[in-house]
Amino acid sequence: MKALEFTMKRSNGDEVITTNLKNRRSLIEMPNHLIGFNGEDVWLKNKDTATYNGNARFYYNLMFYFYAMPFILADDGIIYEDVDALDFEGKSYPGIKVSYEGGVGESPEDEYILYYDADSHQMEWLGYTVTYFTKEKSKEWHFIRYSNWQNIDGLVLPETLTWYNIENNLPATMRSDLKFTDIKISKEKPEDGIFEVPNGAELIP
Repeated sequence: MKALEFTMKRSNGDEVITTNLKNRRSLIEMPNHLIGFNGEDVWLKNKDTATYNGNARFYYNLMFYFYAMPFILADDGIIYEDVDALDFEGKSYPGIKVSYEGGVGESPEDEYILYYDADSHQMEWLGYTVTYFTKEKSKEWHFIRYSNWQNIDGLVLPETLTWYNIENNLPATMRSDLKFTDIKISKEKPEDGIFEVPNGAELIP
């Protein structure tokens, strides 16, 4: 497959993300903003007088990365190791930890743990750290639960990601859901022009 597109249902309006799966060029279309990556530069374009309050370089591939689990964990430069299982509500989920070789991606210090159902081997949880802002390894873990997996053109992809509140560095209670709709995956690559820097956009250093 060469292209992935999906819509995220947000309270302030839908976001549509299109990604070239081979070179990871991306476009995020929001009600008031566009964020893109053309393979070299991350760019931001505000519509009308709207101001984007986030960090476009941190965000441009974030939700694609979460959504593309576990396929994304086959990227080059990844190190795998078995870790202790996650015990949650009386069930044990075996874990595989993922770390990165130096210089891989925007945040090579990031770490992930994929937790899966011991019987079905279906991914159930993702543990992750955030190191983009500190550039250092973190001991603070965040957790997302993956659910409502669906078969789309022969690939199994999630419909719902649920973030959890954390207690003692483990998931405790549900915090928020995010639903993914209008999922399109194609053997045809997206048009290159949609990722290029448009007039009026700013480059994000």
